[in-house]
Amino acid sequence: MRARLSGSPEERAALIRTGAEQGVADAQAVWAQMLLDAGKASAGFAWFNKAATQGHLMALNMVGRCYDQGWGVAIDKDRAAECFRLAAERGLDWGMYNYATALTLGEGVAEDKAAALGWFERAAALGNAKAINYVGSFHEDGWVIARDMAKAAECYARAAAGGDFRGAFNHARMLIAADCLDEARAWLAQCAQSATPAFRRKAAAWLATSPHPALAEVLHVETADCEVVP
Repeated sequence: MRARLSGSPEERAALIRTGAEQGVADAQAVWAQMLLDAGKASAGFAWFNKAATQGHLMALNMVGRCYDQGWGVAIDKDRAAECFRLAAERGLDWGMYNYATALTLGEGVAEDKAAALGWFERAAALGNAKAINYVGSFHEDGWVIARDMAKAAECYARAAAGGDFRGAFNHARMLIAADCLDEARAWLAQCAQSATPAFRRKAAAWLATSPHPALAEVLHVETADCEVVP
């Protein structure tokens, strides 16, 4: 098995596909993700469903993501939220994060920011960096809890250290406010490495209107491409 897994990408893919076809849930979930990444969304969705039927929680969460984003299936926010809820209640941190996001936005479920915060906090307790960043946003914006910038800054720092690009940007914002520009620049560079192009444009637009607009250069975004942030 180790020899086969150390082979070429084609050999590894063949091994995973064989495991999926033989009914191994982990292999089905991995094969589904490989198909999704290869642009074969419909096939990926089908394999995620096979693994989810066997109780594979990440596959269940990914079925929700497919419904949420329209990957291989028509967008259905209600079904997405239900998948996220089930995965969350069974202990999956990503299910908690996605269900909390749905509750925050009121997508597929009634908006309930108090419940959302509870789920974000549970996912954060499991080390989910994106959830930690979202908890920081609740404290910064004063959603359903008292505004607490020190707590927000703490959460953003933890999320940044955990590898979340939004956390890295938010941590950089706090450092800019504290005039710690060298540290902020380093975290902006970290953000740029993994952030989506759309997020980098929004972040660069924010920086361009800040007291230190030159920092926007760290994100490697052309000024003309920046999106205006309200």
